Amino acid sequence: MSLSDSYQFVERDDQLEALCARLAQAEWLTIDTEFLREKTYYPQLCLVQIASTTEVACIDPQKVSSLDPLLALFKDSRILKVFHAARQDLELFWQGYGVLPIPLFDTQVAAPLLGYPEQTGYATLVKERLGIEIDKSETRTDWSRRPLTASQLDYAAGDVRHLAKLFPRMRDELVEHGRLAWLADDFAVLTDPSTYENPPEHAWRRLRGLQKFRGAALSCAQALAAWREERAQQDDRPRKWVLSDDVLFTLARIRLESVDDLARVRGLPPALADRYGEQLVALLNEARQRAPEPLPEGERPEALNEDQEAGVDVLMGVLRKLAFAQSLNPSSIASRKDLQELMRGERARSPLLRGWRRGIAGEKLLDVLEGRSRLQVMPSGLVVE
Repeated sequence: MSLSDSYQFVERDDQLEALCARLAQAEWLTIDTEFLREKTYYPQLCLVQIASTTEVACIDPQKVSSLDPLLALFKDSRILKVFHAARQDLELFWQGYGVLPIPLFDTQVAAPLLGYPEQTGYATLVKERLGIEIDKSETRTDWSRRPLTASQLDYAAGDVRHLAKLFPRMRDELVEHGRLAWLADDFAVLTDPSTYENPPEHAWRRLRGLQKFRGAALSCAQALAAWREERAQQDDRPRKWVLSDDVLFTLARIRLESVDDLARVRGLPPALADRYGEQLVALLNEARQRAPEPLPEGERPEALNEDQEAGVDVLMGVLRKLAFAQSLNPSSIASRKDLQELMRGERARSPLLRGWRRGIAGEKLLDVLEGRSRLQVMPSGLVVE
């Protein structure tokens, strides 16, 4: 089969078994998925696309009785699995099937080491490196409806076909520059099951605007976020369908004496108040009696003074110099916010002090901050000694 114009549509068990038997001989595979999660908590798998150096296939999980032959490939440590922006695909496979494809390569994660900005899109890489303009007409299509059209399948197959051409070029360039091993820590995070677990007791950490809360209100917001997460998981519904953020914050701020008080909470669905009213009132009353979980370091950062901001400007100059020496985009190494956190001494979660970024820039920026390096501005430019 030619990767340029052919693919197999797999909708029977015997087709899937035969395909996976052939793919088991591959050194690496490119993989993509189409899924929906607008109306559910967990992503609903609609299509799996897969390619080797010799063939492309689209697998319909709604038609085959089991994906076990494919999952066996994912578990085969002899075969490298290649994705672009793998996190959501991996979350789907872990939460839905208890499997993470290993070992793994993510072209979006690798792109910054080839001079691209952080979070570079797939279409951008394909256009710049392969000279191919991706047709985006099926981007918002409903992948759950059947039958799938020829246009949908062509679009889906194209994703892994292009990725099968893109990956070897990126890999070889990384090897040429001695950077392939730099990605090990990033890929280890992607293949760590804890990356995709959402314990309800940690749900409050995703709430935006929580830094405005204190005391009992913060404790109530944290308790409500945990309750909402657990309810969403059990009912397989989007968390904001259970309770919107605005209503959650309102409930956290006000004091409820009885279920009847819920009627004055704007935006609270009456059906939810009828079904869970007593539970919510008891939950909030209990939460007010205990101290809240402390917000993570950096959640309420103090503004830097003028001298500190000037120091960040210096760090930015050093970062640009370090990035230029490696032919990298400075923004792919660190943002100004990252440098501000470094200036504050907030280092526990700093991406600059993990993985390849630490080796390229993190340690050297710490040397500047802690006086182990001297800076000079020469006619030729900035010199770091």
